[in-house]
Amino acid sequence: MAVAKSGGEGILQTVLMNYLVSQARTVEASVNRALGALLSRDERLASEVFLTEPRINEMEIVIDEHAIRMLGNGNLLDADVRLVVAALKINNDLERMGDLAVNLAERSVSLATMGQVRIPEELEPMTAAVRAMVSKCLGALIYENVDLATQVLESDDVVDQYRDRVFEVLLAGIGDDPAVAPPNLQWILASRNLERIADHATNIAEDILFWLRGLEVRHGRGRNVDPRSEKARAADG
Repeated sequence: MAVAKSGGEGILQTVLMNYLVSQARTVEASVNRALGALLSRDERLASEVFLTEPRINEMEIVIDEHAIRMLGNGNLLDADVRLVVAALKINNDLERMGDLAVNLAERSVSLATMGQVRIPEELEPMTAAVRAMVSKCLGALIYENVDLATQVLESDDVVDQYRDRVFEVLLAGIGDDPAVAPPNLQWILASRNLERIADHATNIAEDILFWLRGLEVRHGRGRNVDPRSEKARAADG
């Protein structure tokens, strides 16, 4: 857990975390609605995603302003500086996940106008994998859990593999039957949105490891480091 602080600095840290957790829960709910709307072509669920977007955008601004205010106060411990830096980056990734949820909702609305369309075989397991990554990365944030963050990093390649298979099947389908081009293109766009949500979940997991352990694991730098090890824990000290 993060080091508790007394006085005004401790209050600012607590408020920042509360803001981030609230934003994370809102984004997760929006993503889950978008995933449900996509698989069922449910326009009601899609509309709920559209209605949530302004709240996510407004909270992004509030969090940024609060984090910058903390930096301006100075006299922060190293762990607090890491928290603020990570919070600014996590906040941006959460907002982008909210945008991608809107994109998925738009795809579901478009598909709903096309009547009965076949869901690509790999899309449902891909959706489940993305849902799990989002849940784990936000759980890592809420509970300051290094194990969950590490599990997210280990899942990113799985989503990429699903995306590649979806692309291959859908493009081949268009080649065999041009009549399926409109829905297949919507599914291709949706799978790309799913992959991008997974990328943002990975970014958040990396920033959580930086915040909690002082580890820089972006761009493959964490491949030879176990963030859960005692040696990694010592980096916090």
